[in-house]
Amino acid sequence: MKNARIILDKDYVIGRIDPRIYGSFIEHLGRAVYGGIYEPGHPAADEQGFRKDVLEMVRRLQVPVVRYPGGNFVSGFNWEDSVGPAKKRPRRLDLAWFTTESNAVGLHEFADWAKKAGSEVMYAINLGTRGPENARDIVEYANHPAGSKYSDLRRANGAKDPLNIKLWCLGNEMDGPWQMGHKTACEYGRIANEAAKMMKWVDPSIELVACGSSGSDMPTFGDWEYTMLNECYDNIDYVSLHRYYGNPTGDTPGFLARSMDLDDFIRTVIAICDAVKGKKHAKKQINLSFDEWNVWYHSREQDEEIWKREKWGPALPLLEDVYNFEDALLAGSMLLTFLRNADRVKIACLAQLVNVIAPIMTRSGGGCWAQTIYWPFLHTSKYGRGTALRALVNSPVYDCADYENVPLIDAAATMDDDGDVTVFCVNRDLAEDFCLEIDLRAFGEPALREHILLHSDDVKAVNTESDPENVFPSAGPGGTVEGGRARIRIPALSWNVLRFSGPAK
Repeated sequence: MKNARIILDKDYVIGRIDPRIYGSFIEHLGRAVYGGIYEPGHPAADEQGFRKDVLEMVRRLQVPVVRYPGGNFVSGFNWEDSVGPAKKRPRRLDLAWFTTESNAVGLHEFADWAKKAGSEVMYAINLGTRGPENARDIVEYANHPAGSKYSDLRRANGAKDPLNIKLWCLGNEMDGPWQMGHKTACEYGRIANEAAKMMKWVDPSIELVACGSSGSDMPTFGDWEYTMLNECYDNIDYVSLHRYYGNPTGDTPGFLARSMDLDDFIRTVIAICDAVKGKKHAKKQINLSFDEWNVWYHSREQDEEIWKREKWGPALPLLEDVYNFEDALLAGSMLLTFLRNADRVKIACLAQLVNVIAPIMTRSGGGCWAQTIYWPFLHTSKYGRGTALRALVNSPVYDCADYENVPLIDAAATMDDDGDVTVFCVNRDLAEDFCLEIDLRAFGEPALREHILLHSDDVKAVNTESDPENVFPSAGPGGTVEGGRARIRIPALSWNVLRFSGPAK
């Protein structure tokens, strides 16, 4: 076996983990809503048409916030279409995904679903084809108690009490030429600033996310953030980041190293935020909302064929990536990257939640099951709470086509409010196990409470409705803990959760 070492100390603190880094995303896209969370007539549907089996799988993930209703969809969306009697809502052509939107599920219904899922709504407004006035109106509709045009309309539509949506996105990917209402950085920064002012005048308690670059490979990346923030810094709270990774060439070592790019992306945006802070002599710190992230490449050719056959159809089966085992390992490393940057990454949304590049899949009229990426997300959401610790990792490294000095052991650590420690790690080595030594002497005499392992001998292994546990967590081999030093066997190519607690526990 190879050897690696981690040193931990309760004083090596990165920052408090905001639970919202375990957020997700539901867009009016594909079968995320219709046929995903909502399927009237399904044997598991509740009185509102929401699938209870899907709700149970979402609740297990403990998702604190869900971004809605887009995504690219929101840049052509009129929020007024989604309220009032469902039978009177208009059907609209969605130019983002070339489908037809029925608006059968709207703001009230989604707020009800989020409550059932144990989550809060992170609402995105249209700053593509619309502007500050419409932004002000939807905040008034959702959050103002009563006595105004839009708050009274909400009450007339059946919601006496405010929806109390506290987290809002100021548009979506406005740097992208594919976006309806695409803008330059200066144009967007100005309109975002005016929308932010008016929204906070209606409800000063809300938090606002401004659009950063839709990817670090955009030609305007960096200049976009600096220019945009120069216009709206004083009135926003977070900058968004979006990133997806693929492996079309089948290069597993290179694919698993993609989180190196993610870390560089985060650190660059932090530097730009702080540069604008310095320029403005500001006291306020802008943090990050990584509100779209995932692996996405499996379904692209399939989607092109669907559009050729069924353009403008309702709820087309788009972006239905079937995730394999190596996708789960990269998703795990992306989550570890967020934990290692928990001092500045305060929100993150796995895109998306059901059917559309999602950890949960459904069959219309049939069952639902967990994809491979479900498990690292569940484990970090469940055990990665409290404080992020700075893990000093000493690991052998490798080089690949795009990156040098990639650690074979990728790790992050957390300490919960009871003082228990969890170490999450990915072994990127395709062939060899590791003996991982973890120095825990600063925590007294901890005991290894549990070793959870996700492993498959086949990197392309997937889960299906008929075989939902093909890639499934099991008990890991564990190891020993003596004198505050743990020695744990970490199998080749694996996701691991190591939970430590004091002897009394």
